[in-house]
Formats: sequence, structure tokens, C-alpha cells
Amino acid sequence: MQHPRRTLSYSMLAQYVYSSKSGLFRIIRHGRQWRVLCEEQEIGRHDTPEVALIAARIACPQARLPGELDRWRYVPELALAHSRVSGEGTRWQLTG
Repeated sequence: MQHPRRTLSYSMLAQYVYSSKSGLFRIIRHGRQWRVLCEEQEIGRHDTPEVALIAARIACPQARLPGELDRWRYVPELALAHSRVSGEGTRWQLTG
């Protein structure tokens, strides 16, 4: 039995990215929630990207994350939908 081809959901693609001395931080839309990750470790899930940012700043004060999302790099859904995904995995792969 063949498995249906897995496609990416646009609701999982948009994300905010910030690189700090503590690592790469991402706030990723995942369905109705926003996931906060430092490198590959999930910090939490929140209802809005703004709340996710607050939680990331509280959880990792040493990272000195900017307090406004407009200072983070925003990667829109379509940019990621058109990006090339290698068979060996990418840094954009979600964990969990």
C-alpha cells in the first residue's frame, strides 16, 4: 500500500527568525498556535506571535531578544513554500 504524498500546510510555514549569541530563535505558526524554538528545542506554544515573543524573552533573558517582532526577520509563507527542501532534512523542519 502506497502512502499518500505528504504536502506542507501553509498554516505551518510563516515564521519570525532572530539569530543571537545563544542560538537561532524561531517563532513558527503551527496551525492556530505559534511555536517558539531555540535551535531545535521547543520553548513553548502560544496563541499569538507577540505572546510567543514575550515567553521567549522570559525563558531566555541571556539571548537579549528584541522586544518587537518588526526587529525579527519575517519569512512569509510563500517564500518557504517555494524553498528547496533536501532529502536529508533542513533547518526549517519542525520538531515534535
